[in-house]
Amino acid sequence: MDTMRDRFISTTTRLLDEDPRLAVVLAEISRDGFDRAARAHPDRVVNVGIREQLLIGAGAGMALTGLRPIMHTFASFLVERPFEQVKLDLGHQGMGGVLVSAGGSYDWPAGGFTHMSPGDVALLDTLDGWTVHVPGHPDEAEALLRQAVTGDGRVYVRLSLQSNSEGRTVMGPGFSTVRRGTGGVVIAVGPMLDNVLAATEGLDTTVLYATTVRPFDAVGLRDAAGAGGAADVVIVEPYLAGTSTAVANDALADLPHRVLGLGVGRNELRRYGQMADHLVAHELDARSLRQRITDFLTR
Repeated sequence: MDTMRDRFISTTTRLLDEDPRLAVVLAEISRDGFDRAARAHPDRVVNVGIREQLLIGAGAGMALTGLRPIMHTFASFLVERPFEQVKLDLGHQGMGGVLVSAGGSYDWPAGGFTHMSPGDVALLDTLDGWTVHVPGHPDEAEALLRQAVTGDGRVYVRLSLQSNSEGRTVMGPGFSTVRRGTGGVVIAVGPMLDNVLAATEGLDTTVLYATTVRPFDAVGLRDAAGAGGAADVVIVEPYLAGTSTAVANDALADLPHRVLGLGVGRNELRRYGQMADHLVAHELDARSLRQRITDFLTR
């Protein structure tokens, strides 16, 4: 199976042929993958080099001319390093564009903490008007990318090497119900779904699946959690633990409820290891999730 990043490159290459409004801005990362597209569309595939602030500034400039820019690099270099440009060149100027990341929170441990961005979604939460997609499979990444390029808003598509075993139909921004139960609600975000399903096997819980986390599906959560009068909710995210607890609390503000946010811890892991080692260290593997979810729901 191809990776989400592979699918992003192949899909975007086709979209450039189909839509003259689209442009791609790169900062060295994935440059080789876009060689053919750059030859076919030299005016709409631009590599600015290792200049991430310019990556965003150039994309915003393209948006000012009427193009729909797709800006791409590792998450830490796309959201964190040029955050001022994301805030001002896109947000303050009211410009739209699509940020497509790679690397995520722990995809390439050998790259060290410079190449990890567990705080990217939390950081974008400080800005207004962003849609955030977190696909869990290459098929979902393609569907969400195709949605993102057709609009005019500001969209972040967060890609990862971690993938669920199968893709699910992306119907819209709301959560989808994968399993129904009466003993609490577990929201699995993107590539966390397989581990969540394994962790909750045999438990009387509802499992919701989210590939779009902003805007947050408050109505979907209330429908799933509010029927019993009190709600216990666990959110399992592949980035900073607790990123979505505030919006979940807001959604359930008039109901008695408890919310547990599971995700990447704040402690920095200074040994390289592999992605699977980081999942275990952050207790995001199926075994650890089952223990943490059952402990919470049975308290």
